[in-house]
Amino acid sequence: MQQRPLRTSRRTLLTATATAAAAAALGAIPAHAQPAHSKDRELRRIIGRMSLEEKVGQVFVSRVYGETATDPAQADIDLNLAQLGVRDAAELIAKYHVGGIIYFGWAHNVREPHQIAGLSNGIQKAALQQDSRIPLLISTDQEHGIVCRVGKPATLMPGAMALGANGSRSDARRAARIAGRELAALGIRQNYAPVADVNVNPGNIVIGVRSFGADPEAVAGMVAAQVVGYQSADIAATSKHFPGHGDTEDDSHYSLPYIHHTREEFERLDLPPFKAAIRAGIDSIMTAHIVVPALDPAEDPATLSRPIMTGVLREQLGYDGVVVTDSLGMEGVRTKYGDDRVPVLALKAGVDQLLNPPSLDVAWNAVLNAVRSGELTEERLDESILRVLRLKSKLGLFRDPYTTDRDVDRTVGIPEHLRAAEQIADETTTLLVNTGKLLPLSKSSTPDVLVLGVDPASPSGTTGPPTTVFTKALTELGFTASTLPTGTAPTAAKIDEAVAAVAGKDVAVVLTSNVSATSAQRTLVGRLAATGVPVVTVSVNRPYDVARLPGPKAVLATYSWTDTELRAAARVIAGKADPVGRLPVPVQRADDPATTLYPIGYGLSY
Repeated sequence: MQQRPLRTSRRTLLTATATAAAAAALGAIPAHAQPAHSKDRELRRIIGRMSLEEKVGQVFVSRVYGETATDPAQADIDLNLAQLGVRDAAELIAKYHVGGIIYFGWAHNVREPHQIAGLSNGIQKAALQQDSRIPLLISTDQEHGIVCRVGKPATLMPGAMALGANGSRSDARRAARIAGRELAALGIRQNYAPVADVNVNPGNIVIGVRSFGADPEAVAGMVAAQVVGYQSADIAATSKHFPGHGDTEDDSHYSLPYIHHTREEFERLDLPPFKAAIRAGIDSIMTAHIVVPALDPAEDPATLSRPIMTGVLREQLGYDGVVVTDSLGMEGVRTKYGDDRVPVLALKAGVDQLLNPPSLDVAWNAVLNAVRSGELTEERLDESILRVLRLKSKLGLFRDPYTTDRDVDRTVGIPEHLRAAEQIADETTTLLVNTGKLLPLSKSSTPDVLVLGVDPASPSGTTGPPTTVFTKALTELGFTASTLPTGTAPTAAKIDEAVAAVAGKDVAVVLTSNVSATSAQRTLVGRLAATGVPVVTVSVNRPYDVARLPGPKAVLATYSWTDTELRAAARVIAGKADPVGRLPVPVQRADDPATTLYPIGYGLSY
C-alpha cells in the first residue's frame, strides 16, 4: 500500500538524509598514509631525463579521432587536422607527448572490442617509440547506465541509481570488477567512474540517475564498493565530480552552476562519498566545474580553485593521488577565464591531469609558457607528473602496456559476465504503484500488449530504440506485443493514433522519461487511461515521473533505458522476477515539493 505523504521542507531533506552519514564518515581523515612509494626514486630519474616539452605533455589527456593509431579513415584525419593539428594518434603523441588519451564513441574510437584493443596497442606502440618511452594512460567514461562509451558485445551493467535501488554493495563491487576486467582487456586502464555525487535535487539534469541516490551514507558505501571492484581488476577508478555536483539544476557542460550549500551542509551531504573513496584507496578523483562560495569566496570554478583542490582535497582530506579535471571543453570551466588561462590555473590549483582541452595547442603552449615565465614552477609540474607516473607504474604499464586478442576473447562479453549483469539487474527494478495487483501480467492468457512511449537517444548499451527492445523482451517471454513509439513530446495527432491503436489491447505499457508539468507525455498517459485499457508506465530515466502521471494502474522505475534494465523490467512485468528494488531518492508531490509521496526505501513487491 502507498504510504502516507510525509511533510518535509527541502532544507529538512538536505539535513535529514545526511545525519547518519555525518557520524560515520565525517571524522577527520588521518594524514594520508599512502604505501611507501618504493619506485619514486626510479620515477624521479625518468622525470629528470624528460625535456620541458615532454613534461608538459604528460599532464594532458586528449581526444583523438579514428579507429586506429596510424591509419584512420580520411574523415577522421580531417577532424584531427582541424582540431589537433595532427593526422592521427601517433602524430599526436610525437608532437605533444601527451600522457593520456580518452576514448569517445563520437571520436570513432570504440567500434568493437578487437578494434578497441588494436587502437590501444597502436597508441602504446607509438608512445614507446618516443625518446621518453613512457606508456600512455588510456581512459574513458564507462559509468554504465545512461553513460557508456563501450557498447555491445561488452557486458553492460545497471547504472548507478539502479544499483542504488538494488542496495547491495557486493553487487556494486561485482559489477565494477566485471566492468573493469573488460576495460582492461581493451587496453583502457582509467575509468571515470564511479559517480560520487549525492543527488539531493530532483531537478538535477546533469547528474540524475548517474548518482547512486540521495542518502550520503548509502552513496558512500556504493562508491567505496565500486572503487574496490574496479581497482581489483587493475583499473584506475575515478570518483567524480569533486566537491560534489549533486545539488545543481544547471548543466556544467553549458553553464557554470552554483552550489549554495553552507560549509556544514557540504561536509554532511557532499563529502561522505569522497571520503569513502579515499579510504578505499581511490586512484584518481575528477573535479567539477561548479562554484561553491562556502569553500571559495572568490567564486572560482572548483577545477581552478586552490582553496578547494589544495585546501580541501589535498590538505583537509590528505589526498595525494591523481586529480583529473572534468573536460576543459565544457562551458562551466570556460565561463570566467580564457582557454589559455584555464590549464595553468588548474595546475596552480592542485590538479594533475588536464582533460580534453578544446584546443590542445593553445592549452599545451599556455602551460609551457607559464613554466618558462616562472608563473608555474617546474617543481610544481614535476609533482603532478610523479603522481601520474606512480599510477602508470601501479597499473603495470611500464612492465607491459599491451593487451591481446586472447584477452579480449576470454574476457569481453563472456556468458559468465552477461549472466551476472542479468542477475544484478533483476534486483534493481522498483514497483511504485500496482493498483488491483495488475502486475504481474498472467502469461497463461497471453495478454496482447501495446508498448508506447519515449525512444531517447540510445546509450551504447542499447541494441535498438527502447520501445523496440522492450517489445522484443516481452515477446520472448511469451506475450503478444507490438510497438508504437510516441516520443518525449507526442503531438496531438500522435496521441490520437495511440488512443486508436490501444483499442482491443489488454494492456498498454508506456515508457516515460523526465515528465514535466507541461509534458505531452502526461496527456498521452491520461488519454490512454481514459480508454479503460490498463496502463503500465515505466520511467526509464529519473524516477520522479510517477508524481506527474495521471491514471496508470501500475508504475515501474528502471533508472535507465539500456537493454539490461529494460529486459529486467520486462521480467518483472511477466512475473519472472520480483520487483525488489527500493527508491534510492525520495519522490515529492509535483504540486507540493514539501510533501514526500514516496520516501527513500519505498518499493512494492509481489
